[in-house]
Amino acid sequence: QVQVVESGGGSVQAGGSLRLSCVASGSFFSIDVMGWYRQGSGDQREFLGYSSSGGPTTYSDSVKGRFTISRDNAKNTVYLQMNSLKTEDTSVYYCYASVKTGPSVSTSLTYWGQGTQVTVSP
Repeated sequence: QVQVVESGGGSVQAGGSLRLSCVASGSFFSIDVMGWYRQGSGDQREFLGYSSSGGPTTYSDSVKGRFTISRDNAKNTVYLQMNSLKTEDTSVYYCYASVKTGPSVSTSLTYWGQGTQVTVSP
């Protein structure tokens, strides 16, 4: 089994910053992609970006320039640095990890965390 756990959410005033962390643990051979989505109350889940192993980091246009995704492969961890936060960034932030279970496995399996709440006040 694979566990994905986010942390670092909380409350911040508009214009402030937060850094979210996400750790993948359990039984897997490698992690291909780790990324982030968010979902506000009543909204659909919104793609934010991802870090692909050996590839470029990709961002949604809505957060490009304000949010930065970084990854520590040794720790199986991905981070989401959020700057210049706005009230509309208030959401539950979800992390996912797409992993391979063996060296000859071609298909990745995707696991999601439970989410961490970010609240931005005026």
